[in-house]
Amino acid sequence: MGLTILLSALALATPQQFLAAHQLADGSFAESGGKPDVELTAWAVLGLRAARAPADDRYLRAHEAELSSPTSLALAALAEGHPSAALLSRVSALPNAKAINVTAWKALALAGAGRSIPSAAVRFLLRHQTNGGGWGWATGVAPDSNDTAVVLEALRAAGTGGRPIRRGIAYLRKLERRDGGFALTVGRGSDAQSTAWVIQAFVSARVRPPRAAFRYLARLRRADGSYRYSARYGVTPVWVTAQVLPALERRAFPLP
Repeated sequence: MGLTILLSALALATPQQFLAAHQLADGSFAESGGKPDVELTAWAVLGLRAARAPADDRYLRAHEAELSSPTSLALAALAEGHPSAALLSRVSALPNAKAINVTAWKALALAGAGRSIPSAAVRFLLRHQTNGGGWGWATGVAPDSNDTAVVLEALRAAGTGGRPIRRGIAYLRKLERRDGGFALTVGRGSDAQSTAWVIQAFVSARVRPPRAAFRYLARLRRADGSYRYSARYGVTPVWVTAQVLPALERRAFPLP
């Protein structure tokens, strides 16, 4: 029995191998049967970098002009590791305090590039922590696990500790489901991406992630190395797997 399990485990492809198999000749990434996508490429490159695997970012660098949303700009800067001057200039020009997720992603991108996080951004994020301890994507919007995790990582990158971080972690714990995974919001079921974000938040806060969260992710792994979105759905495996990889490696953003 033990040998059978070992051989089965060895037969499984790794998440890194799955992502690499979905990189096209020009360096872009695409879902099976889909078209190359610059934002998906950024996620895939970032996931591979988190796993310390070879990460070809030439397509991402060549198509920076196609990035339009603030979060995609910051994502690309994080994925490149050493972002181009032009991309970093666009990130730096983003408002310091507008939408919560924009502020948090900009902070992570700046920290990843070795730049200081504006104190106004930190004050803005702290000021908009909800009574329950979480953050939504914008002010006045209900909190969720993904945005809360990103904000916690941004605050930790800025050197923030203490009560705001403890309250954020306490909020995330409330989203743990019986299956060991974490949900996006209260009342929803577990999903791989939310679980991965929560693990990263715990790592960033230097709190041990729940072992059950890793067991939940393990149940979603497929033989080709990809991860299902949830027990019920297997959509967008390249995107999901790219977001799960940093959590599996117990690495938080920004990557060193």
